[in-house]
Amino acid sequence: VTNIPAYGTPSVAQHTFALLLELTNRVGIHNKSVQELEWVRSKDFSYFKKPLVELHEKTIGLIGYGAIGKEVAKIAAAFGMNVLIHSRHASAVEYGSLVGLHQLFETSDIVSIHTSLTTDTKGLVNKELLDKMKRSAFLINTSRGAIINEADLADCLNNNKIAGAALDVLSVEPPLADNPMLSAKNCIITPHISWISKEARQRLIDIAYNNLKGYLNQEAINQV
Repeated sequence: VTNIPAYGTPSVAQHTFALLLELTNRVGIHNKSVQELEWVRSKDFSYFKKPLVELHEKTIGLIGYGAIGKEVAKIAAAFGMNVLIHSRHASAVEYGSLVGLHQLFETSDIVSIHTSLTTDTKGLVNKELLDKMKRSAFLINTSRGAIINEADLADCLNNNKIAGAALDVLSVEPPLADNPMLSAKNCIITPHISWISKEARQRLIDIAYNNLKGYLNQEAINQV
């Protein structure tokens, strides 16, 4: 039995920041405004529809420190962000520092999920942890939807307890029509596309090919 590790690491990390930058820079809202000729009608050379947020010196908290978590930490450091990491396995990190889960939620301006779905992490992000977040904070999930208690997050967003969330995954995919995230305030959702770049899919195919080739040549590659 073999697997295909890390084929999507760069793409998922990139999408994490695409979601974050949409939350902080609101490119979509402002583009829509310009397309609707609001800039043409403006009395000033510049205006904004939503407040913009600078990432420099903001604190990002990462849940999980596998390949994707490490790549996100590296990109965050390049933005000049402070990086906090909660990991059950890592004893040292290249960027930032290791902290407890509660401290991560209390301190971070952005919390980004990069851990696998297990019996221990299912529903991990719930009301107890969400209530610890800053009112100005954002939550991002490009991992697995069921790590978040969606009813708790929807309630948190609808009551303005945090500034927003951006999700590439939901607990059931395709989602059911009554999924509370679909109608939650200040929530951006993409349809599980962080892994789907052409480059990532080509890596997936190439690694699968090499796994099979190695097996036929009696060389174990990516053996589980």
